[in-house]
Amino acid sequence: MDAEETWVNARLLYQALRDHTGPDPYTAAVEPWLRRAEIEYRSILAEGVGLLARTAVDGPDERCGDLLWELYAMSRVSDVLLLAFQPPADKDEPWSSAVTMDQYLELFGRLGMTSFEETGVFDPFLHEIVEVEQAQDPDEPIRVTGVVWPGLWLGDLLFSRAGVRVRAGVRHAERGVADRSPLYWTYRRRHRPTVDLSMGWGHNSQWRTDFRVDLRTGSGYELNACARGAIDDTEGFTDASLTSQERRELLRHRCLLRTPVNAAELAETPRWQEELYPFDGHLRTTGA
Repeated sequence: MDAEETWVNARLLYQALRDHTGPDPYTAAVEPWLRRAEIEYRSILAEGVGLLARTAVDGPDERCGDLLWELYAMSRVSDVLLLAFQPPADKDEPWSSAVTMDQYLELFGRLGMTSFEETGVFDPFLHEIVEVEQAQDPDEPIRVTGVVWPGLWLGDLLFSRAGVRVRAGVRHAERGVADRSPLYWTYRRRHRPTVDLSMGWGHNSQWRTDFRVDLRTGSGYELNACARGAIDDTEGFTDASLTSQERRELLRHRCLLRTPVNAAELAETPRWQEELYPFDGHLRTTGA
């Protein structure tokens, strides 16, 4: 077997799933890729997580570039495999690569990831809001009422959040906003718009997109750890019209939770919801 035949990456798996049109995409597309990738690919991911953790403390390391691109490509694989578990869309979803949840977890488990659900307390670091049940009391805090799909850890790196249904008062999470506004740092969802930095680029350039690095540390969380921008440095971006609290919520939840205070001003910019640009912000939290 020559080098070209043994070389694998997540983009190849994504393309195999995209091109698959028959039944059982796991057997047809995922298993052959896993057999070629499992041992070496898994060790590369494990070693890379340690490097990313040091980068968050010590600053950028050029060795992280390829790893961040690879993790981004793998996140796109995860995104399309999770489509089948999401609320239905208003239009037909072109992807037919539906797998079972057991198959989804087997794929990422064989790459060294561990799943979690964490249903006790809602935490935007761990949980992505999929559906909001609006509580009658506007001050009722957000609480998890069900898990739609589990999240994944890769060591201390959060690879993906668990998708959850929640109940909340409108002052904490507004139905139609927290569960339907554009979701940032995300390639695809069936039930809501998404925005990531690959969008608008060409066939090859889009794959040079960095994965968002969220880390679990001994004292709390590092959100978007490889970014170096101040959370309130908004010059030139639409999110200058968001309040400081709204900017922090956008970074933590990856979407808006409620109609912004300055919604009328924001509405003067076409497609403002897709142009908030929170990608440069970094936030350190203490505790859960």
